[in-house]
Amino acid sequence: MQLISNSFHHNGAIPGEFAFCIVDSVNHITMSKNRNPQLAWSGVPAGVKSFALICHDYDVPSVADDVNQEGKTILATLPRVDFYHWALVDLAADATSIAAGEFSDGITARGKAGPAGPRGTRQGINDYTWWFSTDKEMAGNYHGYDGCCPPWNDSILHHYVFTLYALDIARCPVDGIFKGPDVLAAIKGHVLAEAALTGVYSLNPAIKY
Repeated sequence: MQLISNSFHHNGAIPGEFAFCIVDSVNHITMSKNRNPQLAWSGVPAGVKSFALICHDYDVPSVADDVNQEGKTILATLPRVDFYHWALVDLAADATSIAAGEFSDGITARGKAGPAGPRGTRQGINDYTWWFSTDKEMAGNYHGYDGCCPPWNDSILHHYVFTLYALDIARCPVDGIFKGPDVLAAIKGHVLAEAALTGVYSLNPAIKY
């Protein structure tokens, strides 16, 4: 199975329109269009009953003390953890693509509604849910896709991995509010094939890519 996109190439730069934030010369960053990228797939094996899609960034600082702090730099040596940007399940077996902006087009303060999503899908909450949990203006459950917003003072390029799973079940066995790791645990033993596509992004002007 192969996963591709006309929004960005594998290991290539993700355009700002598909990010949560872009570089701003005055305030470091500003909000962006936050559209989900276009995705398409082929080579689907027989017996597929649904698809699940996960997007995560594996370069997130494990300690947030210096994140976006003036006069501070997040060192490359700092251990990194996963940050989940999208958990989508119950995508129909006959689906072959997702259009750009189909599942996310703009930023919704306090998060997009869910878990019900377009085309009969369900969407979990992403990790902006905990990131904004102490922000009075933004706190809420962030369902669906919300794009890249790595720290503007990070010294490394961030990698965003979109992974599509072809499943032998029509409904992913998660209920209520769920997260990316919940999906990965639930589909264990039900994956017929998987394919991944990686894009890179940074809000640090010193990083050239």
